[in-house]
Amino acid sequence: MEIEEYAKSLGADVFGVADLELLKDYPVYPENLLEKFIRGIVIGVKLSDAVFDGLPETRGLYAKQYQVANDRLDRMAFEIARMIEKMGYNAIPIPASKMLKDLHWSSFISHKAVARAAGVGWIGKNLLLVTKEHGPRIRMATILTDMLLEPGEPVKRRCGKCRECIDSCIVNALKEVDFENYPKREEVLDVDRCAEKLTEFASDPDIGFMVCGICVKVCPWGKRRKVNRSMRID
Repeated sequence: MEIEEYAKSLGADVFGVADLELLKDYPVYPENLLEKFIRGIVIGVKLSDAVFDGLPETRGLYAKQYQVANDRLDRMAFEIARMIEKMGYNAIPIPASKMLKDLHWSSFISHKAVARAAGVGWIGKNLLLVTKEHGPRIRMATILTDMLLEPGEPVKRRCGKCRECIDSCIVNALKEVDFENYPKREEVLDVDRCAEKLTEFASDPDIGFMVCGICVKVCPWGKRRKVNRSMRID
């Protein structure tokens, strides 16, 4: 796929295409955001294992990496949208991270919902997108387009009985809820409790961003694979 190859050449570690028909019942802003588009392209970059493994002590480093990853994704999404337009189609890049003041800590569209619909991963009990390859240790952005790309298919949730994220949340904001696809946010997460703690971190000059990362760190799907120490590089 030409678009996928281009995205990978820009540095994308994750790529998927979603049929936006699967998202017709999801909240977006503005309400007619998806009206002219049929596909959602999701791109993602993996973040550092060492930064997550070092949390909470490395939270300041995580904040900086979070900022860099978001900026990089925004540039990548911009370039992909430009390429699509040069091919004669419409496209609009959606920022990796942009909270809207009147949407209670929500944005234009959920990148996680697009990624789930594209088959990139599933929504975990931490309400994050969990991939088989990287767990939830990624950041994502979305490009909406009317280009008729071949979409992926959603995959089943693979969290099983694991409660690591729920039991490790430092403010007890996550709830054990049985869901199959994408639950209502408030059913799984106490948004205000989580946001209050993230705001506290953002006000800390050593951190400066609304990041925590503990529910990302503890997810078994994201933990670094053991290196085969018998491997040699001659």
